Amino acid sequence: MTINDAKQINGKNIFIAKTFAGLEGVLAEELLDIGASKTKIINRGVQFEGNKELMYKANYSSRTALRILKPIATFKALNEDQLYNEILKIDWEEYLDVNRTFAIEGITSYSNITHSKFLALKTKDAIADQFREKTGKRPSVDTYNPDLRINVRIFKNESTVSLDSSGESLHKRGYRIATGPAPINEVLTAGMILLSGWDKKSNFIDPMCGSGTIPIEAALYALNIPPGFKRKRFGFEGWKDFDKDLWEKVKKEALEKRLEFNRQIIGSDRSGRIMKIAGENVNSAGLENIITLKTRFIDDLEPPKNGGVMIMNPPYGERMTTENTTDLYKKIGDTLKQNYKGYASWIISADMEALKFIGLRPSRKIKLFNGPLESRFCKFEIYEGSRKRN
Repeated sequence: MTINDAKQINGKNIFIAKTFAGLEGVLAEELLDIGASKTKIINRGVQFEGNKELMYKANYSSRTALRILKPIATFKALNEDQLYNEILKIDWEEYLDVNRTFAIEGITSYSNITHSKFLALKTKDAIADQFREKTGKRPSVDTYNPDLRINVRIFKNESTVSLDSSGESLHKRGYRIATGPAPINEVLTAGMILLSGWDKKSNFIDPMCGSGTIPIEAALYALNIPPGFKRKRFGFEGWKDFDKDLWEKVKKEALEKRLEFNRQIIGSDRSGRIMKIAGENVNSAGLENIITLKTRFIDDLEPPKNGGVMIMNPPYGERMTTENTTDLYKKIGDTLKQNYKGYASWIISADMEALKFIGLRPSRKIKLFNGPLESRFCKFEIYEGSRKRN
């Protein structure tokens, strides 16, 4: 078992930030901006080095991380007995008191141990047995709100045991009161905003905003408000080595970096009911003075002059018939041509056929995943007059 290799390099802790496929690059840039070193892009994530303060910052300020893991051990696990014995070798009293609670998340792929729940169960048994042998007691399992959440991943019989410093997924920002149908994930949304290259010096609009996630994430980004500012709890707050003073310092310094924004951020949707939900979420985020909400269909909404960035997530698939999808995407394309000159217009959709009915050639296409659905994030540019050619 190579515990030291997993825990530290050159005296610094190793961390892994997980994200969606396609967002690894922007996540790596975010982590570098907050002080991470030696970033390395991995599958759906970024490995990096840093200290405890950086771990707190990554959880609080990263817009595109789903969770921040701290590896504590790596080893081969060819079968359940080897897994059990290797878990027993870890000194769990370093991380957990017998009176505290824990939970296990197991993930396995291309391995002899094929069931994630069985993997989690064997890990739990080893931890409980170690405490029982040492103290005569065992810590309790709490799958809802544990003091320590442990992640065990086996890939091709190589196991990595990590402490999950985030707790609940970081996409759960804490501002969302309610949702409409098929809400888009907050981390995916933030990633799209960063991928769009929006410089925060121009207008931003989402003409199909649903419950408001895209304009809210845009406003948080524009004002440089940490995405974790509304969350009630992070996983590391239950750790034995939690440093409350350091945590308060991290939050205070992040909130002091708030910026001014003097352009418009607009969210619109045709449904009054959905826009009421969007309003509740905007108010919950404290952004009612920054975001303007309108109840309009896309072709009835006039975007601000002087251009900017438009991002939207139109409906598709099960929510619409094929005929209605075709009509909607044609309407989107017509509206872009007529109303969005001077805008960089971005659309995410998992319906590749529907995208063709927009009738415009995208200048850029990025493969992303909206939940399990492979999607395309497409950029359409409508120029004032004729486009200059080199």
